[in-house]
Amino acid sequence: MRPTCPKCPDAPHGLLPTGRTRETTPEARSSSAATGLVALILQLALLSLLAGAVPALADTGQAGNPSVADNRTVAAAASASPGERAVEDTQVRMQSTYIFQRKPGFTSPYSAGNSLRAAAERSYTSTTTGYFGLRPWQGGEVYANIEATQGVPASGLVGLGGFGNGEATRAASSNPKIYRQRLFMRQTIGLGNGSETLESDANQMASIVDRDRVVITAGNFSLLDVLDDNAYAKDPRLQFFNWSNMTYAAYDYAADARGFGWGASTEWYTGDWIVRWARMTAPRDPNGLAIDYDITRHYGDQIEIDRGHTLGELPGRVRLLAYRNRARLATFRDARAWGNAHPGQQPALLGARTGDHIKTGIGINLEQAVSASTGVFLRAMSSDGRTETMAFTEADRSIAAGLSVRGTAWRRAEDTVGLALMQNRLSADRRDYLAAGNLSFFIGDGGLRYRPESIFETYYSLALNRHLALTLDYQHIANPAYNAERGPARFFGFRAHLEF
Repeated sequence: MRPTCPKCPDAPHGLLPTGRTRETTPEARSSSAATGLVALILQLALLSLLAGAVPALADTGQAGNPSVADNRTVAAAASASPGERAVEDTQVRMQSTYIFQRKPGFTSPYSAGNSLRAAAERSYTSTTTGYFGLRPWQGGEVYANIEATQGVPASGLVGLGGFGNGEATRAASSNPKIYRQRLFMRQTIGLGNGSETLESDANQMASIVDRDRVVITAGNFSLLDVLDDNAYAKDPRLQFFNWSNMTYAAYDYAADARGFGWGASTEWYTGDWIVRWARMTAPRDPNGLAIDYDITRHYGDQIEIDRGHTLGELPGRVRLLAYRNRARLATFRDARAWGNAHPGQQPALLGARTGDHIKTGIGINLEQAVSASTGVFLRAMSSDGRTETMAFTEADRSIAAGLSVRGTAWRRAEDTVGLALMQNRLSADRRDYLAAGNLSFFIGDGGLRYRPESIFETYYSLALNRHLALTLDYQHIANPAYNAERGPARFFGFRAHLEF
């Protein structure tokens, strides 16, 4: 049985009562995966032709993270040669990513409406994105992204805290969907202290900017475009698949079901320091697609302090991030009491969602190059865990650490090997709620023998050329949905990524 996906953009939003499920046969799942593979082949063929026809649009360096601004820089003295443009006034880019995963069956003495399916299953996602940019005035930039998606997430996108495919929330229907992903403006105000060159990247036109500056972003974008960057673990289209490596799993960042919202951010660059602040709209219902535009009442606030450094001439960064959400949410204690008073009526969170509540968290993000080809990273966050999830996943404490190695040693400098360990934990209030047999957004097995959810992931990305990379990925997830009586679950994955 495939539970209706509470996070999927094309599903009814909000949790469904126990028993309301949608049957998906193995034949239907295989057909959907085959349809996605055909779509991938057509996308790769079309984009390969386009990439060959318009080489001027191709990336001149390493594939990048399609964020609002990851601010990759090089020293102005080492900027582009005279034949290359140091400043862009327009931008047109595209990417296409196909991810396929197979999960063998695993041990499960019981399950419920939001359990990871114990039987073997296949899943896939396919996304194609167009990035368009314009510089209408000095220091000003306007960007629009259009995306086409389709896919079938594993178990209907339930049953895990650390879901195995970070693309799944955007591609949750086997029927292709086209939507506007981003629409925002950016204004850069120079403050001097020399200059540096920003490399051309998705949603970042090449430009020469002051080292000290203020950058204001406003419109429809994702908080992850501005906050919580990491050179080694950020983008499921290029790096690790699992969304516990996309950002802190415990970071309940304000967003709609696809991960985007309306808001504004300010970044202040001064020497080796960056201070970022942002406010973003909250979803009208937790993990829903509809946005609550009353940003003065329901919102997510965050502040991040980012400092760059060198250790033995090797670069690194330390980031501290704190967030505070205000939204119409249920507390787990209220929901458990409601469930006890209304036996058989699930999910209890719906009945207990009667007022506004505050949710907070704080985390640290480290990245450090340890050689010219190897880097390590660490993320750790703790959230208060008293209220239900507003917009991301089911985790109240999270830690992820790993390393990324370029293939220089075996003469494949553009290839990458990644290894990571992740562990997600629940608060006592959330554990008690689930152990009583209640359902939450992504998890709920009808009972709980609690253990932290522990994840190992490794991948190898093979760069065929500067446009196309193929990746093999493996994940081992112990105690899926924090339940020691189920699992472990294993995911074998393949990814094809094309960009120009």
